[in-house]
Amino acid sequence: MPQTRSGVHSPDHDARGDASAAPSRTYLSPPTVGEREIELVTAALRSGWVAPVGPDLTAFEEGISQFTGIPHAVALASGTAAIHLGLQALGVAPGDEVVVPTLTFGATAFAVVHAGATPVFLDSEETTWNLDPQLLADFLAERARRQALPAAIITVDLFGRMCDYAAIEKIAADYEVPILEDAAEALGSTQGPRSAGSFGRVGVFSFNGNKIMSTSGGGMLVTDDARLADKVRFWSTQSREDFPWYEHNEVGFNYRMSNILAALGCAQLERLPGMIESRREINQHYRESLADVPEVEVLGDDPWGRSNMWLTTVRFRGTDGPQAATRVRESLAALAIESRPVWKPMHQQPVFSGAEIRLTGVADQIFADGLCLPSGPTMSLDTVDVVCDAIRIEVA
Repeated sequence: MPQTRSGVHSPDHDARGDASAAPSRTYLSPPTVGEREIELVTAALRSGWVAPVGPDLTAFEEGISQFTGIPHAVALASGTAAIHLGLQALGVAPGDEVVVPTLTFGATAFAVVHAGATPVFLDSEETTWNLDPQLLADFLAERARRQALPAAIITVDLFGRMCDYAAIEKIAADYEVPILEDAAEALGSTQGPRSAGSFGRVGVFSFNGNKIMSTSGGGMLVTDDARLADKVRFWSTQSREDFPWYEHNEVGFNYRMSNILAALGCAQLERLPGMIESRREINQHYRESLADVPEVEVLGDDPWGRSNMWLTTVRFRGTDGPQAATRVRESLAALAIESRPVWKPMHQQPVFSGAEIRLTGVADQIFADGLCLPSGPTMSLDTVDVVCDAIRIEVA
């Protein structure tokens, strides 16, 4: 098998992360697990710290804080749980409205519903596919005239590219509406000296199996506010008061990450810079290989920051774009190479058919002619070339 940049001798191992499995399929973004992960998880098991809390959990939270420069971190069962408790910590209550970008994964909007609030979906800007600042400004101005401002704004750093926070932070501050930054896909992305996750009162990361680093499942809430972090930690452990018996003054949640998964996270965090550089190398190879194909636009860094390149995404331009995207996806599937349409906009989802929306048509077009390409950090550049060759054939 070809040697890859990470040192794992299986560029196309299966989605379970088993590097010994015979390479039979190239997945979009499979987890990668090595000896360090096995070492730390085994040590955690042998230590007896199998319950939700333990030294590895503390070490993982401290490691994320150090990596991002955000003082407080709370490890939780999922990114969805982190958004839910983050909204609650920001004071979002049943009956409130929350601004959500329509081009996102469903969990962003589902968490708003879990909090009892109602999502209002706004469209994307063309450059990074993230929340359109002008549309946000217009919406908040309209709501301010009606004295009906939303309780919060959720921004999403889509596929690792960050929002135009220079614009969005100012707009939100003008109307005193707090931001929750859904950086589930953007751990390791930066904008100037600041890390993804630091642009809201609350930031959220995901460690799902396909993310830039994985704890198999899990998430993290980060914030500059110590009291907010303490409150989220309290809620996430069933809101148990400090008594010898189980005493509860508030409704709690079973949302804490386990110490075992945190041990896996500690090992993944050690490797994170290298995994980011591998994904950036893959993205660069896609861009260089397809630079002379005018019908194909491979997205790179956003104009205001540096992406972790979690997934390389492309658009197929022209009137044939949507058809080309489908042909490429089907052609790659025949080669046992996974690709996937970009997120289907929330306003197109049946579950949100009655939601309020503000659209320009950008997200709909991106969904029609966009595609996510395989981007795992152990993927060989030879496999990238196979993907590029298939694209050339289908757009010719």
